[in-house]
Amino acid sequence: ENIRKRADGRWEARYKAFDKKKCRTVYRSVYGATYMEAKEKKFAAIETLRRPSTEKMPGSGGFEAEGNILSERADQVRFMQVAQEWLDVIAVKCKYSTCIKYRSVCKAHLEKTTGEFLLPEIGNKFFTQKISDHISEKNLSESIQKSICCVVNQILTFANRKYALSISALRLPPVKSGKKPVETLSKTEQASLFACTTSRTDRFRTAIRFCLYTGVRLGELCALKWSDVDCKGMTLTVNRTVQRIAVSGQPTKTILLESDPKSESSKRTIPVTTEILGLLDGLDKKQPYVFGGDKPLEPRTMQYRFQNILREAAVGSRHFHILRHTFATNCVESCMDVKTLSEILGHSSVKITLSRY
Repeated sequence: ENIRKRADGRWEARYKAFDKKKCRTVYRSVYGATYMEAKEKKFAAIETLRRPSTEKMPGSGGFEAEGNILSERADQVRFMQVAQEWLDVIAVKCKYSTCIKYRSVCKAHLEKTTGEFLLPEIGNKFFTQKISDHISEKNLSESIQKSICCVVNQILTFANRKYALSISALRLPPVKSGKKPVETLSKTEQASLFACTTSRTDRFRTAIRFCLYTGVRLGELCALKWSDVDCKGMTLTVNRTVQRIAVSGQPTKTILLESDPKSESSKRTIPVTTEILGLLDGLDKKQPYVFGGDKPLEPRTMQYRFQNILREAAVGSRHFHILRHTFATNCVESCMDVKTLSEILGHSSVKITLSRY
């Protein structure tokens, strides 16, 4: 985010601005007594720069809003340069995990494919064809195709606003769905897994049964706190998730990041039975996290233990998410109301639940 704490105790936030005298983009700084104050000032400064105005900013010292000044130079600007500027701007207001995802899309799918295109060239068919060829060559999934299109169009919207252009949105050829059926555990596999997780218990075996009974995602399970479990009201509240993601600028380093769930609809309250609450009785309630103790459970550790338990149960290797799919499928087979199931799963609409299960 280009925000740091200085030796004098103040927080400094840096951002890019165009210096008319030097005819180039330079870094500027704003300061605050706290991290959030510096971040808010940086965001306000960037928003001011994005306004299509040639008026000087108060106290700008010769710096001007970029919109009209740079429009004359748009034919010299490359797509990835604009992409980097857009990434710097959204870093102020998007979740860290979202920014990392957007950066990875740019790095993996756009940098080599379209990075050398100049802004005036982006609207031609060759630009779209390069992306389509990349998708075909790599045989990318529908989800990644949509992510690429989404990121490109956000970059184009940013470029149009900043450089006073009118580049049309990217429209890729219709995505070949080729959807595979949702994979679930068969009744026999469920029985084997159930027997394996009840013959002896530990937090990992309990976690597996808990997911089979609630349909929570792996990150939501690992971030679950005792304060989210209401034994009296017999409900479970999903407030957060945890995931291991790359550190910006350090591709070989990762951190365990606790954040809000993947969407607003993912924040939900799930009704639970006495049997489900009984599963948790043997766990340590003195620590804040249900399955992690004094900190969130590491998702990779849960995945590793899950594979070991699958082998013990003589069930083939599967991804942890199969527990969520199995829960949902069991609910459908038990004639659960689809709207209810959609709410429990945290889907944004019933349509998603219907199309998937």
